[in-house]
Amino acid sequence: MVATAATTDRKLLDLTDLEASALAVVGIVARYEAGQVVPEHRHRRGHLIYAAEGVLRIEAATGRWLVPPTAAVWLRPETPHRLIMPASVQAQGIYIREDVARDLPFEEGVLHVSPLLRELINAVTHLEDQHTQSRRSALLGDLLVEELRSQPRLPFHLPWPVDAEMQQVCQALAHDPGDPTTAEIWAAQLAMSTKTFHRRFQRSTGVTFGKWRQQMRLMSSLAMLLQGTPITRVALSSGYESHSAYATSFKKQFGCSPSAFVVASETGV
Repeated sequence: MVATAATTDRKLLDLTDLEASALAVVGIVARYEAGQVVPEHRHRRGHLIYAAEGVLRIEAATGRWLVPPTAAVWLRPETPHRLIMPASVQAQGIYIREDVARDLPFEEGVLHVSPLLRELINAVTHLEDQHTQSRRSALLGDLLVEELRSQPRLPFHLPWPVDAEMQQVCQALAHDPGDPTTAEIWAAQLAMSTKTFHRRFQRSTGVTFGKWRQQMRLMSSLAMLLQGTPITRVALSSGYESHSAYATSFKKQFGCSPSAFVVASETGV
């Protein structure tokens, strides 16, 4: 099923009919323009979102996930979330019936998409009839779920704090990844000691302030890389002093160099 969501900003697709399908696994293709925002919503079914082209960001209460090509984000049934498009996106959405979704061995997160899973996503989203059970549709759905079980988790998750003051800090840094403001300065602005700031930040996010900021900078940089921005400019815009410092951190976080990531995203490998 193919839909176009590029006509209006903040557009929600009406998926009521699709989610009521007799099929355990159904899908849709949606196209969005850069800058579009899909407001917070939830699905009765489990939701797998694959960025076939471009990159998109998913925001939920527990964190933010960036979905580059070759990866997908998994959301359990009834998880409130919104979508933000840093660049134009062709997304493929898979909706898995609640009883099947709850049997999957993972919670929200970004998963690798193997070549087989990619082809299964494509086949399910392009089924001519998303409502009538057939042997082919049932087999495709069963195999997609089975292949989904074996996909490794990827480090594209950014935990988001519940603490309101820590949210202010994270929101400011996410808006400007290159912001050099130190923990000491943030603590002073919030009228607390540096020790208290570090303790509250880690309690609220599960990671240290330094680790969170590095993770945020690296994730934010992915959209620039995929838009063809030179790596040195990406590094400096992301708060790194040099190309080499950025490349070292990138490889440590994602397991490959920035240039190799771009090639893999373009080739789908």
